[in-house]
Amino acid sequence: MTRLVELVEHAPAVGVALPDGVGRALAAGDIVEAVPDPYAPGRWSLRAGSKVGAVTVTAPGAEEPVTVRVVPKVPIARLFFLLGYSLDPKGGWRDGDVPVAGHHDLLPALAHVLERQVDRALRQGLLQGYRTTEETSFVVRGRIREADQTRRRFGATLPVEVAYDEFTTDIAENRILRTAVERLLRLPGVPREVRRRLLHQRARLADVTVIVRGRPLPPWHPTRLNARYHHALHLARTVLEDASVEHAPGGLRIDGFLFDMNKLFEDFVTVAVRETCRASGLSARLQDPHHLDEASAIRMKPDLVLYGPDGLPCAVADAKYKAQKRNAFPDADLYQMLAYCTALGLPEGHLVYAKGNAPHAAHRVRHAGILIHQHALDLDQEPAGLLADIDEVARLLVNTPRV
Repeated sequence: MTRLVELVEHAPAVGVALPDGVGRALAAGDIVEAVPDPYAPGRWSLRAGSKVGAVTVTAPGAEEPVTVRVVPKVPIARLFFLLGYSLDPKGGWRDGDVPVAGHHDLLPALAHVLERQVDRALRQGLLQGYRTTEETSFVVRGRIREADQTRRRFGATLPVEVAYDEFTTDIAENRILRTAVERLLRLPGVPREVRRRLLHQRARLADVTVIVRGRPLPPWHPTRLNARYHHALHLARTVLEDASVEHAPGGLRIDGFLFDMNKLFEDFVTVAVRETCRASGLSARLQDPHHLDEASAIRMKPDLVLYGPDGLPCAVADAKYKAQKRNAFPDADLYQMLAYCTALGLPEGHLVYAKGNAPHAAHRVRHAGILIHQHALDLDQEPAGLLADIDEVARLLVNTPRV
């Protein structure tokens, strides 16, 4: 049996009885805010931040594992729309062809979506391609690696250090899919029926090598030949890169999957604005590095900077998904945007928030004349309305006056 602790994203803290090892692991792993109760030994105050999903913590000597589930404030279907658009704004699996509305938890929905996308990718059979292989062999195949042969064999004829191109299914695209399937099969909380279908996909990919955990994912490039894999690969990379939690410090095991809503919202806003601005002839750079000072000692990295045909910055925006002040936006964000506008020489800047307690606002800075806009996007509305609001933000960015 596993004990379940359910939290809501950015909701008030709750008191929970936990083994000390589990509480310390949650705090050290930056999963939730975990603080021991000084007046009640064995009780911890847990508060979820912007990370949503579920993790299971197994402590040595504990009677049962503890699963902490963080429920997002936005509906699961909307979360997957944000994810799908940021991964592939041209469309695909986000358009309702994989229903997730029936899932109330993130992990079952994620496993369901990935399995369906892998199934569609493999429906016409496994993609094949050429992979360069270097090995030691008693048969000459391909070309002899003369430098390695001389260094390792000291003039011996056999074995031979060879390199050859092999036409195989064990290529980067299939390896990424196989590894993502394996990752989800190891996570607790995947529904039995979805797990059964994931096992079927693993059997189809049985001849493909699993990527060793901790090693970088092999690169792949979108082409016409691998077009049917694109949506599955985008989602598989999300599963494998920075959203998974799996480690075992000192006999303590933590296993699960978390989305950072800060990053998800930031990716959606910047990608959506970039796509809208393409028609205006402006180029957009995401996470564009600059320096605040003339000595180039203080780095800054706005989420999005638009450039005109002359190559000069013409607009700047930052996306902020976080809990708001009771009746207003955080003042620190205004100071940050003021620094961006000053360093980039822009008269206006834009801050884009998930809907909080304040409507759209604009502030003109004294003695500087810089106007800072604060926009609020309602994530509860339908995708068409959300994209319409993004279009309005993009229109203001495009029409930012030049100094």
